[in-house]
Amino acid sequence: MADPIKKVTLRDGSTRYRFVIDVGRDADGKRKQLTVTRDTKAEAKAELARLQHERRTGQLILPSKMTVGGLLDLYMEHKRIEVEESTLVGYRNALVHVYEHLGHIRLQELTEDHVEDFVSWLLVGARRRGGEKGTGLRTTTADGVLGRLRAALRLAVRKRLVARNVAEYVTVPRMARKADKRENQRAKPWNVSEVQQFVVGIRDDRLFAPLLLGLMGLRPAEVAGLRWDDIDFTAGTLDVANTRTMIGNIRVLEKDTKSEAGERTLPLPEPVRLALLQSQVVQEAERAAMGSYYLESGYVFVDLLGQAMSTRQLREHAYSLMAKLGLRKVRLYDARHSCLTFLATNGVSDTILAAWGRAHERELHEARVRPPDGRRYGRGRDPSERSSGRR
Repeated sequence: MADPIKKVTLRDGSTRYRFVIDVGRDADGKRKQLTVTRDTKAEAKAELARLQHERRTGQLILPSKMTVGGLLDLYMEHKRIEVEESTLVGYRNALVHVYEHLGHIRLQELTEDHVEDFVSWLLVGARRRGGEKGTGLRTTTADGVLGRLRAALRLAVRKRLVARNVAEYVTVPRMARKADKRENQRAKPWNVSEVQQFVVGIRDDRLFAPLLLGLMGLRPAEVAGLRWDDIDFTAGTLDVANTRTMIGNIRVLEKDTKSEAGERTLPLPEPVRLALLQSQVVQEAERAAMGSYYLESGYVFVDLLGQAMSTRQLREHAYSLMAKLGLRKVRLYDARHSCLTFLATNGVSDTILAAWGRAHERELHEARVRPPDGRRYGRGRDPSERSSGRR
């Protein structure tokens, strides 16, 4: 059998050793070949043996000029048909820094050191907005960015573009997490007394019912997506099946709930049922006053013209009321436990409150066990891969 390694003489008179090896076929069935040149015959023989072994075992990685940026484009296109638009926007936001810092590097030349340096940069100089430009990101945001890069590199391994995921074992340093936790203490949720002060203080507000639902634990997107058809006043129930969320705080996206646990039917406590009935009366009066200018949107959370309002408007209205009442600025959703306790002390049955509590627990469990690509993880899977749109 002829020796596949040939001696070649270059123009400058130096010699090299070269061989050609079949590496498979392209999408059209055409044979693909790889030409390899080495300085010595021994090096050429060793490389030929390695390639033959990897070809035989299915581990062969062909040389590629693809950059990290090219991989991210491929990853986003791959995800485009898998995830919802709002999730895709979150992924794109999380990858902005990867494009900027690593996008120019050849994918097959990316190393673990590159990724570790990248994480260090995220923590000291990557901020673009939401604070002083050029300072570091929060560790939770860095986790989201690193998680997206890790997921993109997993795709590269599956596509045989690289042999291993160099970001697999890179993490945000523990000391950085501790420092971030010390410097960014999250506001404690309201206690029962603060909930009572808020509920009493907003009782005459035209948006009392939507605000009360948010305080009880409906997410802002669920409050904004609630329709009158979702409420059965006779049975005293509320169906949570539709959401209206914001993309980039600019555009509204309407879709079904975030998860299976999000689709639920909840019993209406009597104070909430009465608040919703009063909201209907207010809308009827506004409809009569505005005449042909009124828009029949069918939503519970609407402005004076009947136009559905957004989650941003819900938050801003709630925060303005908190300031007016002299209360600490918190997220309504975070006060749900204190709100349920407040309702319990005001005569709402344990059965109704337990149903709301179980719904919250199911949602939290769903969020804990599902990473952003929709797969479930158990112990050992890194939950830091959750996406973050914060930059």
